[in-house]
Amino acid sequence: MTIWPTELRLSKDKRTLTVSFDGGAQFSLPAEYLRVESPSAEVQGHSPEQKVTVIGKENVAIQAIEPVGNYAVRLIFDDGHATGLYTWDYLHELGVKAGKGGPTAGQGRG
Repeated sequence: MTIWPTELRLSKDKRTLTVSFDGGAQFSLPAEYLRVESPSAEVQGHSPEQKVTVIGKENVAIQAIEPVGNYAVRLIFDDGHATGLYTWDYLHELGVKAGKGGPTAGQGRG
């Protein structure tokens, strides 16, 4: 079952993406977190054993957000990375994971 976003908002400094979902969940996801958890094969590999730890992205920013059909967005980062498709379910999963002691992504409510 897909969770649908009601709003995507990029901060003025382009370092935080706030995603609100139907049902009331809202997550503020730092660009660094989104970059190092990119769903791209470059980062995730083709199996869990192939996942790459990306370092040195503390100052990365999101240059653009492009819709991909009705199911995802492509985030284009200022370091040139643009190959990951962030589905609504994956963005929600990242927000939940961050809210349970993961990387410094704040959870507004949810």
